[in-house]
Amino acid sequence: MDIRTLLDDLLEVTVVGSFTRVGPAVRSRLFDWAPPPPDIMHGRTVAVTGPTSGLGLATTRALAALGARVILAGRSEERLTRLRDELVAAHGEDRFPTVVVDMTSLASVRAAAERVLATETRLDVLIDNAGGMFPERTTSADGIEATLATMVVGPFVLVAGLMPLLERSPGSRVISVTSGGMYAQRLDLDDLTGATEPYDGTRAYARAKRAQVALTREWARRHPGGVTFDAMHPGWAESPGLASWSPGFYRVMGPLLRSPAEGADTIVWLAADPSAAGRNGELFLDRRARPFDRVRATRLSAAQRRRLWGLVVESAGIADPLPDGRS
Repeated sequence: MDIRTLLDDLLEVTVVGSFTRVGPAVRSRLFDWAPPPPDIMHGRTVAVTGPTSGLGLATTRALAALGARVILAGRSEERLTRLRDELVAAHGEDRFPTVVVDMTSLASVRAAAERVLATETRLDVLIDNAGGMFPERTTSADGIEATLATMVVGPFVLVAGLMPLLERSPGSRVISVTSGGMYAQRLDLDDLTGATEPYDGTRAYARAKRAQVALTREWARRHPGGVTFDAMHPGWAESPGLASWSPGFYRVMGPLLRSPAEGADTIVWLAADPSAAGRNGELFLDRRARPFDRVRATRLSAAQRRRLWGLVVESAGIADPLPDGRS
């Protein structure tokens, strides 16, 4: 182990140093981070869910600047149009189609996937970024707890629906944006929505993110060639909802929070940098693979990940997109 890796691992153990803006400040120097080559995404198509604010907006702007065609997929047609107009003005061309989609609605997700399949000839990168924290227990129109619908079941249906286009695009990948909070939560596969205990929005969010990461590993296992599947977590980054979701945390950590661009750096690196190509079934922070688990009690076995997959397929009401054993 070289000294750089040792220093990085020591920083990771501190958690606060790793997850705050200290992390990228130190690691970018340790490992001589270089920006992706200019225009490297020219001719490539990326879809970003939740592109109009926070990490999604920082990611969208960065990939647009690298020449990508960026499909803007979000709930608000007005905000999507405003962002598209901004990007067209900045880059002098309209390569930013919009798709209105509500990730809590399976019908909306299916319609969005069908529209992309009908209008696009390739999809090189799908970035699953949309998220939400709900202060009270809310059920979607499909009868699914809203946090689980937004960050687990809806994205699963979207990936499954777009799989034909991803498989036709050489070197394509799916990048799931998770949260470091998932490290502290375990999943009860007999009660994925936490219906048997008092509702806590922060806990529901972290558990949904743990399920998301487990499914990333399962997608990668079931699809070992062609499309790659990775997750990343952005550390503790500034976001529009953080102050209202976690006011105490925001008050204490505010000065050390990463900017959206710092949080999004690894998303852009995974999407655009040739050095990241071919990485499959991994979890990244600051351009390096990190452990999926930090607490033994939160770990899901391979059998439990398979069971989770089946539960999500059942909730989604779709045929299994990658039956176990397919290769």
